[in-house]
Amino acid sequence: MKKLINDPKTVVNESVEGFGQAHADHVTVHPDPLFVTRKDAPREGKVGLVSGGGSGHEPLHAGYVGFGMLDAAVPGAMFTSPTPDAIIPATIAANAGAGVVHIVKNYTGDVLNFETAAEMAEAEGVSVRTILVNDDVAVEDSLYTAGRRGVAGTVLVEKIAGAAAERGDNLDAVTAIGQRVNDNVRSMGVALSACTVPHAGVPSFDLAENEIEIGIGIHGEPGRRRIPMENADSITDHLLEPILADLKPNAGEKVLLFVNGMGGTPTSELYIVYRHAAKVLEAAGLVVERSLVGNYITALEMQGCSISVLRLDDEMTELWDAPVNTPALRWGM
Repeated sequence: MKKLINDPKTVVNESVEGFGQAHADHVTVHPDPLFVTRKDAPREGKVGLVSGGGSGHEPLHAGYVGFGMLDAAVPGAMFTSPTPDAIIPATIAANAGAGVVHIVKNYTGDVLNFETAAEMAEAEGVSVRTILVNDDVAVEDSLYTAGRRGVAGTVLVEKIAGAAAERGDNLDAVTAIGQRVNDNVRSMGVALSACTVPHAGVPSFDLAENEIEIGIGIHGEPGRRRIPMENADSITDHLLEPILADLKPNAGEKVLLFVNGMGGTPTSELYIVYRHAAKVLEAAGLVVERSLVGNYITALEMQGCSISVLRLDDEMTELWDAPVNTPALRWGM
């Protein structure tokens, strides 16, 4: 294992410390318990947005703390849910009197720990709502979830719900728009290689040299099937077919197409995937109204990508276009 680390036990703390130093104009790092807040949080009268999860998916979640997205993020240990003792103070720090929305990926540990934290925060007088993100069409259940996994659609939920909170929507309205995004986005990923968790020191799963896994999870969870390596267009078809079969968009609808890298895939290859995906969607009569391409929710150095398709309406498009200024996503400022 070759990694730019000092000690596997200190990877997360040292990484978040460096992140805070590099983006001190955007965020404040709270080291014990570990969480990250927006520099100007809490903002009086604004609904707070809090998310979090295991580290190793950077820039998710701390990279999206800032204007137009999250007010706080809670990084757990590598590929491990954060604990309530960090989620609770993050929730309280994000509360400005209008309540807080938890955006939670559907993994058992995340769900249980955020539920506990929400109950404790409610006892402290904070109104909390939860959006459970479950956009992955690859599997219904796994060892890590009850139901579908939350993957790249999380970024889209955080951006659009964050814009709604920024414009002054109340707690129920922010929750509703975030839930609407989740209800209308579907994702699926592929792995060309495994990643290595620092404290494990070995790849998290085995793939033969000429083998890929369709439907992989962002922690290396099993997908739908393993197949021999194919070209980019064929792999893109394998990902899009179940997405469109599940989403069931109608011809003429507008969509956002999101091609996300898993951490070890060059951006040039992601654009090759985007190129074919856009052609497939357009051939199906859909209008690719908005796009996002890059490494936005990763799995350490895993090679591969995911595709997400979000059915847009006018309000979601307006909120997507709204200004955002975070370490990892910014436009319109």
